[in-house]
Amino acid sequence: MNERPILEIKDLHVSYGAIKALNNVSLYIEEGEIVSVIGSNGAGKSTLMQAIMGLVPRERGEIFLKGEPLARKSYQVINQGITLTPEGRQVFAPLTVYENLMMGAFSRKDRDKLEEDMNWIFSLFPILKERQQQYAGTLSGGEQQMLAIARSLMSRPKILLLDEPSLGLAPIIIKDIFEELRRINAEKVTILLVEQNARQALKLSHRVYVIQTGNIILQGDSKELLSHPDVEAAYLGLRKKSAIPCD
Repeated sequence: MNERPILEIKDLHVSYGAIKALNNVSLYIEEGEIVSVIGSNGAGKSTLMQAIMGLVPRERGEIFLKGEPLARKSYQVINQGITLTPEGRQVFAPLTVYENLMMGAFSRKDRDKLEEDMNWIFSLFPILKERQQQYAGTLSGGEQQMLAIARSLMSRPKILLLDEPSLGLAPIIIKDIFEELRRINAEKVTILLVEQNARQALKLSHRVYVIQTGNIILQGDSKELLSHPDVEAAYLGLRKKSAIPCD
């Protein structure tokens, strides 16, 4: 284990006016881990990702990357080595697949490494190589999700943030996407995953945090929490009495 985790969040608070979105959230990620954050709609999952990326202001709290304070502006966060694949994919529809991928590398100085990384991306997602001159807006939902993840990877992130990558996708496509995430993690990319599909998230990740109404209410090893009665009842669709509210 490293002396300091690659990402540390301490006592994070975020509010939207009078509404408290995150309350005293603390978590950490070790380098090379996949960590999932699960919870119901409105629990604060996406707000957490946006706060890390500097897309919403932190009311209180600290975030550290490899022991150093994380910047508060999104372009600086990207330059420090964190990138976000947003909910809903948000590819640049009028641009080609290739142009979308190059947009992901816009901040990089090592232009001589781009071809190498593009070949790596195409090895992960061969369909993108076939579609590289196709407009992104004409891709299927699954292909657009692959492109959104690939675009993020083109920045060579230390940490890849993924916000609801399974949203709106068919089960067979979700299975393929999560298998690719395993391959990406095997290439030493640390992943923080926000996901409503709790079963898939728990099977993929090493550790998990459960968030409810802006508070971390449970954390632990993913395999252990996969059989936790409260998690089963609240998030895995099993009918057992649960101490975790599911709204």
